Amino acid sequence: MSLIKPSPTIAITDAANKLKGEGKKICVLAAGEPDFDTPDHIKNAAVQAINEGKTKYTAVDGTRELKEAIIKKLERDNELKYEPNQICVGSGAKQVLFNLFMATINPGDEVIIPAPYWVSYIDMSKITKKTKWLVINSPNNPTGAVYTHNELRDISKVLLEHSHVNIVTDDIYEHIIYDEKFFTIAQVEPKLYDRVFIVNGVSKAYAMTGWRIGYVAGKNDIVKAISTLQSQSTSNPNSIAQAAATEALNGDHGFLKERTETFKNRRDFMVEKLSSAPGLSVSVPQGAFYLFVSCEGILGKKTKNGKVINNDLDFTEYLLEDYLVAVVPGVAFGMENFIRISYAASHEQLEIGCNSIIKACQECLTS
Repeated sequence: MSLIKPSPTIAITDAANKLKGEGKKICVLAAGEPDFDTPDHIKNAAVQAINEGKTKYTAVDGTRELKEAIIKKLERDNELKYEPNQICVGSGAKQVLFNLFMATINPGDEVIIPAPYWVSYIDMSKITKKTKWLVINSPNNPTGAVYTHNELRDISKVLLEHSHVNIVTDDIYEHIIYDEKFFTIAQVEPKLYDRVFIVNGVSKAYAMTGWRIGYVAGKNDIVKAISTLQSQSTSNPNSIAQAAATEALNGDHGFLKERTETFKNRRDFMVEKLSSAPGLSVSVPQGAFYLFVSCEGILGKKTKNGKVINNDLDFTEYLLEDYLVAVVPGVAFGMENFIRISYAASHEQLEIGCNSIIKACQECLTS
């Protein structure tokens, strides 16, 4: 257990909340959580499930209704067909990923995780000499980068030459995409179908982070092993949350376009604003709701208190302690001297955060 570290994003959020508890007004731009509410028709489905007494155990790997909704979603959105025994529902995509690796990785296996990567991947797998899994995350957390159809095709060509490598594709930000079209790799190269395991959920697009519903779709034998592992740990996901997730996948999706447009407007505001910050270099994300910003130009500079900023951890600490802005250091994602800034916050908070970050950078360069 000493090898497993707490989630850096949660740690930053906890530090910010501690300062809040001391009465300080913190601008939190760290958490990967939409600031929108869960849509009413989804909440109403949960209330109806409670009133109908759907509060008992369900099948370990998910209700029949939710599995059917997932199957319809995968065919509708991704042009992929699955059977119920190829689906396992868990308590969030994080648990599903953990169970997938726990059920398949043995000593001597290797997992390839392209950096920068989501903070939890690295503590879910043991990297050694033999490649068993490749993890693909698009739109990417933390950069917002999106694999194009051509890029996925090129990756597929390589993977077809290495039949022992399975692929995990983390599609959790699928519906939060701006200037590209979303593709998942099995959709691009059907020959990889039996080796691809799609992990997704309802947390990001449907603003249901607290409901804790994720799922995996893939080859039956491994999905069965995941279900077995889950049966001896958490058992089934929350029954009411499953009812809500069923409605999320089957119900009205009209709000997704409007919310994505809101995220895009926030992105454009943040990119324009922070591009004026001395010492920072901002790239334009194509999906998700993060900016992954280089702070190389700040390194070696001093704060007003005379402290030298040597790396992204120092810069993150400086922003939180001196300017009350919480962001996540890039080292948590495998890339030093970057910071991840979430724009899943109100325009007011984003403006406060940007102004504070710009001021912090200006102060460093004039100290």
